[in-house]
Amino acid sequence: MHTPSPPVQPVALSEIQLRTHKYQVGETVYYTSPTFGRAAATGSYKVVKLLPSEGDDYQYRIKSSGEAFERVAKESQLDRA
Repeated sequence: MHTPSPPVQPVALSEIQLRTHKYQVGETVYYTSPTFGRAAATGSYKVVKLLPSEGDDYQYRIKSSGEAFERVAKESQLDRA
């Protein structure tokens, strides 16, 4: 026996919260290295690329003017400079 489903109310677009990256390419951020694993240089970095999220935490490719390489940092490791 089939039971009819209750009607579904349409959701207004304004009710859907789309989460986006907090920082943008070119923005200067302050990076705090994690307390575990390899220690990294904390300090000011420039966001060079937005990366997909890892769970609930967006990721960024960041670059310091004092280093020859780029790092990947989670949004939770960054603050506005």
